Amino acid sequence: MSTATSVANSGVEDFASLLDETLGENSSFAGSIVTGRVVRVQDDFAIVDVGLKSEGRVSLKEFGAPGESPEVKVGDVIDLFVERYEDRDGSIVLSREKARREEAWKLLEKAHAANERVTGVIFGRVKGGFTVDLGGAHAFLPGSQVDIRPVRDIGPLMGSPQPFQIIKMDRSRGGNIVVSRRAILEETRTEQRAELIKGLKEGQILDGVVKNLTDYGAFVDLGGVDGLLHVTDLAWRRVNHPSELLTIGQPVKVQVIRFNPETQRISLGMKQLQANPWDGVALKYPVGAKFSGRVTNITDYGAFVELEPGVEGLVHVSEMSWTKSNVPPGKIVATSQEVDVMILDVDEGKRRISLGIKQAQGNPWELFLEANPPGTIVEGEVRNITEFGVFIGLPNDIDGLVHVSDLSWDLPGEQAMAQYNKGDMVKAKVLDVDVEKSRISLGIKQLESDPAAEVLDRIRKGDIVTCTVTKVESNGIEVKVDEVLTGFIRRAELGRDRDDQRPDRFSVGEKVDARVTAVDRAGRRLALTIKGKEVEEDRKAVAEYGSSDSGASLGDILAAAIRRRNQNAE
Repeated sequence: MSTATSVANSGVEDFASLLDETLGENSSFAGSIVTGRVVRVQDDFAIVDVGLKSEGRVSLKEFGAPGESPEVKVGDVIDLFVERYEDRDGSIVLSREKARREEAWKLLEKAHAANERVTGVIFGRVKGGFTVDLGGAHAFLPGSQVDIRPVRDIGPLMGSPQPFQIIKMDRSRGGNIVVSRRAILEETRTEQRAELIKGLKEGQILDGVVKNLTDYGAFVDLGGVDGLLHVTDLAWRRVNHPSELLTIGQPVKVQVIRFNPETQRISLGMKQLQANPWDGVALKYPVGAKFSGRVTNITDYGAFVELEPGVEGLVHVSEMSWTKSNVPPGKIVATSQEVDVMILDVDEGKRRISLGIKQAQGNPWELFLEANPPGTIVEGEVRNITEFGVFIGLPNDIDGLVHVSDLSWDLPGEQAMAQYNKGDMVKAKVLDVDVEKSRISLGIKQLESDPAAEVLDRIRKGDIVTCTVTKVESNGIEVKVDEVLTGFIRRAELGRDRDDQRPDRFSVGEKVDARVTAVDRAGRRLALTIKGKEVEEDRKAVAEYGSSDSGASLGDILAAAIRRRNQNAE
């Protein structure tokens, strides 16, 4: 080895020895926590005297939250973490954040080992959860561990101290800490639940928070235990869905209606805290009185009408309309419609009120009878034509029937009905109004006098009348009397002798004499007999001209009678 090399090596060794002598044990400060005092604030750093050869510096960002002014001033005494003893500028690199974190880790490890709660502040949101400041150490709070139930708005929780339970710590993986706020709440909830159940009794009034809504009610958190608030116990009025009155998270005051200690099921009510509107309802709503109400619900069998908040009555479909008997309730009324109703029945014990809409409007047949007594002439549209008559539309959506027999004095039923069509406007006379059966009888032929009335007035049973044959049938002949009155002579009444009882011996238009055996004034028909007339004539002839017992033959007697009749006719 050369002399120059030896000298060089000797110089290096001397420099190392000198450095160790100068620093002594100070190089071991790296990675430790020291206490220092701020001596000045320069640029973006706080210059701190930590009692070493050189001053250290700390970034001002570590003295305040992002976006806020750093909270540091000259003279402040703080704990710092030594990151490097000297940098290229000869300054000691310090970290206040790491000092706080290191100290916090030691405290958190003790708390975790003892299963104790820690206090932290939620300050940020990350994927899957939130970040929590535990006095310098940062922890991860999973979204599922924020609360017992899902939290829609975490804003009110951020920035304020909250108790947490450490559920995982791993310093080896970069300082991984996982905490839970839910575990604290569940523990508290269990304690509160036991205390609440112990003192729970029916009739007790409690404060709660709406936890969940269903079609049949709402679950209310009473502070560790849930109770069911059924939809029928929300209010005295009809509530179709709890969402009409409640929202999740809403504070409510409820009363314990039922409590089963064995199953720990709690039934709650809100309407029980209000005055019962059904008390004295029979006095407020007497039978026969009329009121206005609002349709709240429509069913297949009727509609519910609210008379006042909490008091509803049912209008059965049969009590909705006088005229629309087979129409669904939804075709007559609509939800939220204001209607006039009459009280039909009140059962205060069962909380039932029977209502009628049609009764509040008045019976249209009674109204029609008042305005149109029998004999009044009315006008309406032909609404329907049936085999038994014609229906005519009248005021208040009711119909009157013109029976087929009341269409015409002269024409047969089918011919008379053929003269009318739906939509025709016709006049008719009111014949009868049956309010109980909801029937109105009308007549069109009654608008004119009966042309056969005069004939009917003068014809009596036993009279001999001259008839004109209008129809020849197998069982007899049909005739007209004075061209207005119909009569019928049965086959057996066509002659005294069997040979004379043949209908075919008569022809249409032929005139015959017959005796009246019956008068049907309502049907405007006569029952006639030719046989009876002939027998009567024979009897009279025998009485007047003698008898066969005196020696005269029946032919002689009839011949004499005929001569006498002819003489009288001349």
